[in-house]
Amino acid sequence: MLNPAKSFTDLVVWQKAHEFVLQLYRFTERFPRAEIFALTTQMRRAAVSVPANISEGFGKRTTAEKLRFLNIAQGSLEESKYYLILSRDLCYGDVKDLQVMLETVAKLLAAYQSAISRATYPKRKTRRRKKPAARNKQK
Repeated sequence: MLNPAKSFTDLVVWQKAHEFVLQLYRFTERFPRAEIFALTTQMRRAAVSVPANISEGFGKRTTAEKLRFLNIAQGSLEESKYYLILSRDLCYGDVKDLQVMLETVAKLLAAYQSAISRATYPKRKTRRRKKPAARNKQK
Protein backbone atom coordinates (compact mmCIF):
# COMPACT_ATOMS: atom_id res chain seq x y z
CA MET A 1 0.00 0.00 0.00
CA LEU A 2 1.18 3.52 -0.77
CA ASN A 3 2.11 5.90 2.01
CA PRO A 4 -0.66 8.38 2.77
CA ALA A 5 -0.12 11.90 1.46
CA LYS A 6 1.24 14.32 4.05
CA SER A 7 0.47 17.37 1.94
CA PHE A 8 -1.83 18.11 -0.95
CA THR A 9 1.31 18.51 -3.08
CA ASP A 10 1.90 14.77 -2.65
CA LEU A 11 -1.34 14.00 -4.49
CA VAL A 12 -0.82 13.03 -8.13
CA VAL A 13 -4.21 14.52 -9.00
CA TRP A 14 -3.12 17.89 -7.59
CA GLN A 15 0.24 17.69 -9.40
CA LYS A 16 -1.45 17.01 -12.75
CA ALA A 17 -4.06 19.74 -12.17
CA HIS A 18 -1.29 22.22 -11.31
CA GLU A 19 0.60 21.31 -14.48
CA PHE A 20 -2.60 21.86 -16.47
CA VAL A 21 -2.92 25.37 -14.98
CA LEU A 22 0.66 26.23 -15.91
CA GLN A 23 0.12 25.05 -19.50
CA LEU A 24 -3.20 26.88 -19.73
CA TYR A 25 -1.56 30.15 -18.62
CA ARG A 26 1.01 29.75 -21.40
CA PHE A 27 -1.76 28.97 -23.90
CA THR A 28 -3.89 32.00 -22.97
CA GLU A 29 -0.92 34.39 -23.25
CA ARG A 30 -1.41 34.18 -27.02
CA PHE A 31 -5.11 35.17 -26.92
CA PRO A 32 -6.20 38.42 -28.56
CA ARG A 33 -5.91 41.48 -26.34
CA ALA A 34 -9.70 41.88 -26.45
CA GLU A 35 -10.03 38.64 -24.46
CA ILE A 36 -7.94 39.76 -21.46
CA PHE A 37 -10.99 40.62 -19.33
CA ALA A 38 -13.24 38.01 -20.90
CA LEU A 39 -12.31 34.48 -21.92
CA THR A 40 -8.71 34.63 -20.66
CA THR A 41 -9.80 35.55 -17.15
CA GLN A 42 -12.64 33.02 -17.10
CA MET A 43 -10.43 30.18 -18.33
CA ARG A 44 -7.70 30.91 -15.84
CA ARG A 45 -10.14 31.26 -12.94
CA ALA A 46 -11.82 27.92 -13.72
CA ALA A 47 -8.48 26.14 -14.22
CA VAL A 48 -6.98 27.49 -10.99
CA SER A 49 -10.10 26.44 -9.11
CA VAL A 50 -9.40 22.74 -9.78
CA PRO A 51 -6.11 22.35 -7.86
CA ALA A 52 -7.17 25.03 -5.36
CA ASN A 53 -10.26 23.06 -4.34
CA ILE A 54 -8.31 19.80 -4.28
CA SER A 55 -5.85 21.39 -1.86
CA GLU A 56 -8.59 22.96 0.25
CA GLY A 57 -10.46 19.66 0.44
CA PHE A 58 -7.28 17.89 1.52
CA GLY A 59 -7.16 20.06 4.63
CA LYS A 60 -10.72 19.38 5.72
CA ARG A 61 -11.40 16.98 8.58
CA THR A 62 -14.61 15.27 7.60
CA THR A 63 -15.20 13.13 4.54
CA ALA A 64 -18.30 15.13 3.67
CA GLU A 65 -16.27 18.36 3.61
CA LYS A 66 -13.50 16.74 1.56
CA LEU A 67 -15.99 15.42 -0.98
CA ARG A 68 -17.73 18.79 -1.20
CA PHE A 69 -14.52 20.53 -2.24
CA LEU A 70 -13.64 17.75 -4.66
CA ASN A 71 -17.10 18.15 -6.17
CA ILE A 72 -16.43 21.86 -6.66
CA ALA A 73 -13.14 20.96 -8.34
CA GLN A 74 -15.08 18.60 -10.62
CA GLY A 75 -17.44 21.42 -11.60
CA SER A 76 -14.52 23.72 -12.40
CA LEU A 77 -12.94 20.95 -14.43
CA GLU A 78 -16.11 20.65 -16.54
CA GLU A 79 -16.17 24.42 -16.96
CA SER A 80 -12.56 24.29 -18.18
CA LYS A 81 -13.52 21.65 -20.73
CA TYR A 82 -16.07 24.03 -22.20
CA TYR A 83 -13.62 26.92 -22.36
CA LEU A 84 -11.19 24.73 -24.29
CA ILE A 85 -13.93 23.88 -26.79
CA LEU A 86 -14.79 27.56 -27.12
CA SER A 87 -11.13 28.50 -27.63
CA ARG A 88 -10.81 25.88 -30.34
CA ASP A 89 -13.97 27.06 -32.08
CA LEU A 90 -12.75 30.68 -31.95
CA CYS A 91 -9.49 29.49 -33.58
CA TYR A 92 -7.35 30.71 -30.68
CA GLY A 93 -5.05 27.71 -30.87
CA ASP A 94 -4.70 23.95 -30.73
CA VAL A 95 -6.23 22.65 -27.52
CA LYS A 96 -5.68 18.90 -28.02
CA ASP A 97 -2.80 18.61 -25.54
CA LEU A 98 -4.70 20.61 -22.93
CA GLN A 99 -7.78 18.44 -23.43
CA VAL A 100 -5.69 15.30 -22.90
CA MET A 101 -4.21 16.79 -19.73
CA LEU A 102 -7.65 17.74 -18.48
CA GLU A 103 -9.03 14.26 -19.19
CA THR A 104 -6.19 12.78 -17.14
CA VAL A 105 -7.03 15.11 -14.26
CA ALA A 106 -10.72 14.17 -14.57
CA LYS A 107 -9.94 10.44 -14.27
CA LEU A 108 -7.59 10.96 -11.34
CA LEU A 109 -10.09 13.21 -9.57
CA ALA A 110 -12.89 10.66 -10.00
CA ALA A 111 -10.64 7.92 -8.62
CA TYR A 112 -9.62 10.09 -5.66
CA GLN A 113 -13.24 10.94 -4.88
CA SER A 114 -14.18 7.29 -5.10
CA ALA A 115 -11.32 6.20 -2.84
CA ILE A 116 -12.24 8.74 -0.17
CA SER A 117 -15.88 7.80 -0.37
CA ARG A 118 -15.19 4.03 -0.19
CA ALA A 119 -12.87 4.46 2.78
CA THR A 120 -15.62 6.11 4.78
CA TYR A 121 -18.72 4.53 3.34
CA PRO A 122 -17.78 0.93 2.51
CA LYS A 123 -20.41 -1.23 0.86
CA ARG A 124 -22.23 -3.35 3.34
CA LYS A 125 -23.17 -6.87 2.68
CA THR A 126 -26.87 -7.07 3.20
CA ARG A 127 -28.89 -10.14 3.75
CA ARG A 128 -31.97 -10.60 1.75
CA ARG A 129 -35.07 -10.84 3.78
CA LYS A 130 -37.04 -13.99 3.37
CA LYS A 131 -40.24 -13.58 1.50
CA PRO A 132 -43.28 -14.23 3.64
CA ALA A 133 -45.02 -17.49 2.91
CA ALA A 134 -47.78 -17.13 0.39
CA ARG A 135 -51.26 -17.29 1.88
CA ASN A 136 -53.70 -19.77 0.46
CA LYS A 137 -56.70 -17.99 -0.87
CA GLN A 138 -59.90 -19.85 -0.23
CA LYS A 139 -63.15 -19.19 -2.00
